[in-house]
Amino acid sequence: MSAIETIINGLEQGQIIPYLGSAVLELVPGGSPVAASPEALVAELTAKVSVPFKVRKQLTGSAQFIENFKHRKTIVKLMDESFAASVPPTALQSYLATLGLPLIVSTWYDNSMENAMQGQSSWGIAQGLSQSEHFGEWYGWYHPDGSLASAADADSWKTLLYHPIGSISPAHNYLVSDSDYVEVLTEIDIQTPIPEKVKAIRSGRHFLFLGCSFKSQLERTFARQIMKRSSDKHWAVISGELSRNEKRFLEEQNITPIDMKLADFAELLLQKQPAVAA
Repeated sequence: MSAIETIINGLEQGQIIPYLGSAVLELVPGGSPVAASPEALVAELTAKVSVPFKVRKQLTGSAQFIENFKHRKTIVKLMDESFAASVPPTALQSYLATLGLPLIVSTWYDNSMENAMQGQSSWGIAQGLSQSEHFGEWYGWYHPDGSLASAADADSWKTLLYHPIGSISPAHNYLVSDSDYVEVLTEIDIQTPIPEKVKAIRSGRHFLFLGCSFKSQLERTFARQIMKRSSDKHWAVISGELSRNEKRFLEEQNITPIDMKLADFAELLLQKQPAVAA
């Protein structure tokens, strides 16, 4: 059985968890109306607020400078502005939404996956929270209409959409500055910032990484901790030459790289054409 057949079967059986990165937005018809990468986002932020040259191209460092010298409310306002446009879902996201998957992980700040889920029944959202705004609370639960939910409510949902670093939708929570991540990384090894429902769902399941990069230690750490204690077989659609750190990470986590452009993989997946070698 080819990798694409295995993935299709796993998705349809609810045994594969999609893990979506910012590059999924490159598939938005007509182009994404919001920043589709950390590099594009930090360029937007630093065009509005001057930051030191040494952190100008670093998203978390620039966000921290703005937070320190302009107040937390300023970085939240800037993030709201950057992601104010509603993003139409890609065909890939719309397909994933129809499968009734128990868990979808979305690791960017836009609302495209929420838009894909509209019309589906029995779903809700878990969103990572900044300790600077919600001290002692690591995540929040929300119904699709944005109203507050609870862990008990989440137990009844067919699909959980999990935003580990926050999102504009539904509650404008963002993990974006150095201090946001320091707080989470201090606890993430013992899994405190990860909802119990996510831990339960991932057990024995596989992950499929789409539109993700593993170039930074931050990206690798979040992926490693979210997939912790899941199965021992995963896939990542990732094209081009990989760095030594990326190769090591994929090998350590038993993630099989599928070397093709995400658009080509999505087309194969949607057409259900078994053309990717295992």
